[in-house]
Amino acid sequence: MHIHILGICGTFMGGVALLARALGHEVSGSDANVYPPMSTQLEAAGIQLREGYDPAHLMPAPDCVVVGNALSRGNPAVEYMLDAGLPYTSGPQWLAEQVLQEKWVLAVAGTHGKTSTASLMAWILEYAGMEPGFLIGGVPLNFGLSARIGGTPFFVVEADEYDTAFFDKRSKFVHYHPRTLIMNNLEFDHADIFDDLAMIQRQFHHLVRTVPGSGLIVAPEGEAAMDEVLAMGCWTPLERFSADTPAYWSARPITPDGRRFTLLCEGEPVGDVAWELTGRHSISNALAAIAAARHVGVTPAVSIEALAGFRNVKRRMELRGEVDGVQVYDDFAHHPTAIETTLSGLRAQVGEARIFAVLEPRSNTMRMGVHAAQLPASLAAADRVLVCSPESLDWDAVAVFAPLGDRARLFGRVEEIIQALVAEVTPGDQVLIMSNGGFEQIHQRLLDALSSRN
Repeated sequence: MHIHILGICGTFMGGVALLARALGHEVSGSDANVYPPMSTQLEAAGIQLREGYDPAHLMPAPDCVVVGNALSRGNPAVEYMLDAGLPYTSGPQWLAEQVLQEKWVLAVAGTHGKTSTASLMAWILEYAGMEPGFLIGGVPLNFGLSARIGGTPFFVVEADEYDTAFFDKRSKFVHYHPRTLIMNNLEFDHADIFDDLAMIQRQFHHLVRTVPGSGLIVAPEGEAAMDEVLAMGCWTPLERFSADTPAYWSARPITPDGRRFTLLCEGEPVGDVAWELTGRHSISNALAAIAAARHVGVTPAVSIEALAGFRNVKRRMELRGEVDGVQVYDDFAHHPTAIETTLSGLRAQVGEARIFAVLEPRSNTMRMGVHAAQLPASLAAADRVLVCSPESLDWDAVAVFAPLGDRARLFGRVEEIIQALVAEVTPGDQVLIMSNGGFEQIHQRLLDALSSRN
């Protein structure tokens, strides 16, 4: 069967492409923006990529068109597909029908930490010899790819609350029917499709309704927005976790940066974790993954061993390089809470070293300015803040970042940010670049510029 995927370079749709290829289908795809790591991953799998949405990409007609949620009415390829009467479906629906049937699905939902926690879960099961399948919205470094079929009934999926497609406005995750569900946290996000937090909570409760009574839901302790979801009705056993307060699964810090902590189950020590990740948010992700892994038969002791070898995910506090003692990190953070927790983890790791935070407000919610008021406080741990502030922003960046005073500078072009960093950074400085897009390859361009300044 020939499957053509519209929006193939999105992290989710790229994973769908890899799974379809693994099932033996001929796979091609179109996208407006083609950049690593997804483009290189797809090309390595022998999947043909085409730039743009020319209707000619759908000639001759494929057997099925899988439509990404970034595509809308008015798109040339979508309009041709509809006029020509081509068979089409969404990515989540294709996944549910072609891959997840008869699988034990372990889903990871939440505003923050989905990719890292799903990667943790997949790695724990892999370490335990369970050879899971997975589809994750990033590239876990332990595996080197974002999706695979796997060799057992266990399948880990990152369960996104964003809508499914232009013809299906339900959240993606309602298609997955998990038996084991992690819900990490819940805040208002995706203002382009949700009017308020209550709308998101309703979608999360639709997800809760799909988990069987013989399954398990793993949820945070003492998080009001999530408690309100569960208060709508819960028919599944529930295990709570917290990195800060007593819970069924909790942690006792050994080092302040989070690299070492004691795992507690019902208040009793189970073992000590020593791993590469930092920050309270990383500990929370680990607690949730350990709880879910136990539900499918992995003991906490084995999970602790697995964490020692976990290498995180590309673009999640990924060290892209070091030049003359200046370290450059790439991180996907694009929500104030994620920005704050990422910076806090880095600060705990590097102590008094200077941190240069570089932010591209790229997500739809960020560009609309919904979280603009929270941005200055979220960046408080940084010594310098450099913001890419194009004219297309829907808010006054000068006014928003004024509370940071001289620590914050706004730039219209990436080249200007690179020049400013090259002029100021010195050995020992940390540069944290935060964006949920390609950011014009600023990371490598900065490393190249630092290398050539001597």
